[in-house]
Amino acid sequence: MRTQGLSRLLIVAAWCLAGALFVCLAVPAGEARGEVSILPVQTPDGGQIPYGFELPPPRQEAPAISIPPSNKPLGPEELKRAEALLPLLEGKQEFWAIGEFVHLGRPVVPVVIKALTMPGTRIRYNAIETLLLIKDPSAVPALIQVAKEPQDMPRVREHALRVAVRLDPALTPPAIEAMAKDQESAIRKVAAFEARYVRQKAVVPALIGLMADEERFVALTAIQSLWILTRHESEMHDWDISTRQDREEWTKEWIDWWKTDHDTFQFPEPRKPRAPLPQN
Repeated sequence: MRTQGLSRLLIVAAWCLAGALFVCLAVPAGEARGEVSILPVQTPDGGQIPYGFELPPPRQEAPAISIPPSNKPLGPEELKRAEALLPLLEGKQEFWAIGEFVHLGRPVVPVVIKALTMPGTRIRYNAIETLLLIKDPSAVPALIQVAKEPQDMPRVREHALRVAVRLDPALTPPAIEAMAKDQESAIRKVAAFEARYVRQKAVVPALIGLMADEERFVALTAIQSLWILTRHESEMHDWDISTRQDREEWTKEWIDWWKTDHDTFQFPEPRKPRAPLPQN
């Protein structure tokens, strides 16, 4: 029995030794030390790539599949179809409906404007988004009416002002002036924020009036917009921890400045965005 057990141990040891010897012979010395050896393979263009890798396929220009928006006046059938699309601005097909309006282009703007007074917050919001995508400044007067409407939802009014400012900021001071006096603090804040993109003197008094707002975040937005818009070097104050009484006192400095410089003030050129840092 002992002889048989010893024989089995000798056989197992012999197999282990043979396996270790095979590995040592099969693996190159460099790879055994953790180094990777790469066998270069000649490519058709004369270059070399590591063995086992294929060249990427040649770059191919993708065909243009976008369809430009139409600028042709809508015929009777197209007009009827466009009006039938208005209810679809709310629901599962809303994105498809927006795409259809965008494809019809600027001639469909009067139809989309009708959706601004339709019931359904989602319809009105998507109509505003559609007008932004069409990019027709003729929609701005209707958007201003929505922004000034105190009975509409705040998010609809805010979006209407944002889109109007991007389409034609010169027409938006009346909306900013009205929204700066709104009872809803969120509306006053969006008026203070969007005013920084409107280079019109009419928005400066509205912003100065918001500096003493009871809501500190509204006042902070107003003073930041004033700095961006005018670059007036005012006295330094800690607006972050200010009280309303502080803000009312500091507002007087801006009121005095505007009374003195209103007639001669010129908006400075907008600052250009910084160039992105180079990638390493």
